[in-house]
Amino acid sequence: MLVLKCSMKLQMLEKMLKWSFPESLKVYGAVMNINRGNPFRKEVVVDAWPNFKAVITRLQRENEMDDLDHYTNAHAVFYKELQAYQDLLENTNAVNWGQIFQIQGLQDGICEISRTMALSKQVDVKISSFQMVIYSDPDTLPDVTLQMDPKLTLTYLDISHASLLSKTWSRGGNLRSQKYLANLICCFPSVCVLDDNGYPLSWSLTDQFATMIHGYTLPEHRRKGYSRLVATTLAKKLHSCGFPTQGNVLETNIPSITLLKSMNAQFLPCSFFRVIHTPFHFLAKSHL
Repeated sequence: MLVLKCSMKLQMLEKMLKWSFPESLKVYGAVMNINRGNPFRKEVVVDAWPNFKAVITRLQRENEMDDLDHYTNAHAVFYKELQAYQDLLENTNAVNWGQIFQIQGLQDGICEISRTMALSKQVDVKISSFQMVIYSDPDTLPDVTLQMDPKLTLTYLDISHASLLSKTWSRGGNLRSQKYLANLICCFPSVCVLDDNGYPLSWSLTDQFATMIHGYTLPEHRRKGYSRLVATTLAKKLHSCGFPTQGNVLETNIPSITLLKSMNAQFLPCSFFRVIHTPFHFLAKSHL
């Protein structure tokens, strides 16, 4: 196992990962952020260099603090050989099996290996899958010229909005999710529609893997075009920064799927997987 710290090697890795789109998209987004200031304090682990067969991005070990925070304890994974990925997890300290953490990626083997290793590592595994989308060409994004109420403002989210975002996020509603969302707001691009009191009506933000997440409009303000405006504006913003604009959506979320199709999003053939690993001794904790 190697931890890549050399900036030249990390730049090389970013270019190499482009050869394996779309499966490498999650890792690619994380590496891009590392190479552009590393706002979320991530690092890269590979099985070998330069002929790597598996790569994992993780929180820098010196910054690990909360073993119960699976939001921040998030890993992106890409492998060229499944066995190399399993060996990296099984025989090294690439991940901390003593904490609650998540693994994200676009390859079926990620779920397979987590299930295989769950008992021996004494962890519970919870798997969620989503449709993955990208906006491959900014020129295909619709021209959004919405005549908003002059009292409304199209702008960026503020850290003070984190509490509302956490309450309305399907994975939120707790102090750890609120802290995580506040960090995202500080570190990465976001877009929102504010009323004249500075209260968000619709929003979308970017996560640590350069993925558009938590697109949401308050129920009383839906069907006014705000979601499309916010999502399109953020997608163009990410494109202007050089990032591949990517997102994911549940197959049952028909309104969001309809919105994405109206934005000419490309639905990828591979699914996006999020695997949350919880050590057995944490399962009985009431705060989880």
